[in-house]
Amino acid sequence: MSDYLLGIDNGGTVAKAGLFDLEGRELAVAGRKTPMNSPAPGRTERDANALWQATAEAVREVIDRAGVNPARIACAATAGHGNGLYLVDAQGQPVRPGIVSTDTRAAGYVAGWNAEGVADAVRPKTMQALWPGQPNALLAWLADHEPEVLRQARWALMCKDFIRAKLTGEFYLELTDASATSLLAVAAGRYDSELLAAFGLAEWGRLLPPLRRPDDLCGRVTEQAAAETGLRPGTPVAGGLFDVNACGLAAGIVDERPLQIIAGTWSINQYVSRTPVVDPNVFMTSRYCIPDYFLILEGSATSASNLEWFVRHLLGPEAEALEAGGRSIFDVCNREVEAVKPDDTNIVFLPFLYGSNADPAAKSCLLGLAGWHERGHVLRAIYEGVVMGHRRHVDRLLQFRDKPETIRLAGGAARSPQWCQVFADVFQTPVEIPAGTELGALGSAVLAGVAAGCFSDYAEAVRAMVRIAGVCPPRPEYADVYDAKYARYTSVLSALDPLWSTL
Repeated sequence: MSDYLLGIDNGGTVAKAGLFDLEGRELAVAGRKTPMNSPAPGRTERDANALWQATAEAVREVIDRAGVNPARIACAATAGHGNGLYLVDAQGQPVRPGIVSTDTRAAGYVAGWNAEGVADAVRPKTMQALWPGQPNALLAWLADHEPEVLRQARWALMCKDFIRAKLTGEFYLELTDASATSLLAVAAGRYDSELLAAFGLAEWGRLLPPLRRPDDLCGRVTEQAAAETGLRPGTPVAGGLFDVNACGLAAGIVDERPLQIIAGTWSINQYVSRTPVVDPNVFMTSRYCIPDYFLILEGSATSASNLEWFVRHLLGPEAEALEAGGRSIFDVCNREVEAVKPDDTNIVFLPFLYGSNADPAAKSCLLGLAGWHERGHVLRAIYEGVVMGHRRHVDRLLQFRDKPETIRLAGGAARSPQWCQVFADVFQTPVEIPAGTELGALGSAVLAGVAAGCFSDYAEAVRAMVRIAGVCPPRPEYADVYDAKYARYTSVLSALDPLWSTL
């Protein structure tokens, strides 16, 4: 009997795998770090073969730790970071290092398309902003700077499509991922020659593989991949998911009611709708895994990674000492934040260490520090500033939908009860925390269950496999406090706007 589902998730830094039963119970999870290389300023790459090896090792460890017969795995599915570019030849061998979605080498091409009106012209079809880490911009850059690489290449893949190809030996681009690349007419769900021509990529349309839906079966595990992963040869592999889709499934998003926030490296704020949103005020509309639904997303690199920077650079020795004793510096941070009440301080933190949702040149800062402030006041300002950045995105989304009854929170911040409370208080909305330690892998496993026929549809799969671990209610007594703090936050953004280009 085949009664287990394997989910694989390749983010920007870690290759993860998880094995689940048909009730969503997590049998085992494992991860391997995948080193990032920066061969020049603004470039972020990884060795694609090393990425595959890390993924294969994580899958093998999961099977070994769970102690299950691989023949009982009904299906595997992959998720991965969107955009970037993984070029392979006809045999599936990388022709250059994979390019990760944080790469900015093609910023000049995006600036040109914006200035020349190309971005406005294509938006009715692409339904999203253009940015340097998308494959259209990267292909344009490679055509000018590494044309020999494009001549060697046969297929242009996204991260998880590359991993699936290594599992199966077959080459496809999956719809939810492809719909976030600006290479697709999103409403029609197909490639568009006019889009390729607008970006100067008509010659390179030959690199785009056939499109498949996320729950299509896209091949079976080969003998070679089985030897490397421990999977049974012939195990079915589903098309897979853009990672924000996977997190949506793992949070139980199967209709238009909830809004999901993912507070990790990126500030992801999203909901699904049967009606696409095509508006310059919205970062991205793409396809959701459930037929006839679109994913409406506002995002920027302005979330929980700001706290990780603070801990790594300013609390490093303390963090190492605590870790050596089996404790976590983040528990210390949570306690110090809890000791400071929301109305104890008015420090403003702009969470722009790695990006901005205000101005491309905006930088992070702490404003309002005084000599009597202690570390807990600064930490609370960081927690609150990150949530204010999310609120700025959510305010844009609320132009197109009603205020949600609940928010489903995932990502690193969801592991902190204190941070969850800040989210609930700022939005004055109950915050629900989905169960599970690796939601990308869980969402992939939910998809695998649909693809394998274990469930009749996504709603049935989510009912069977997804749980809410807890709910954090808002505290009404802090509604006015946080409204005032948000007004101060936006006022600081406006006041600093003339200075960003000088920094």
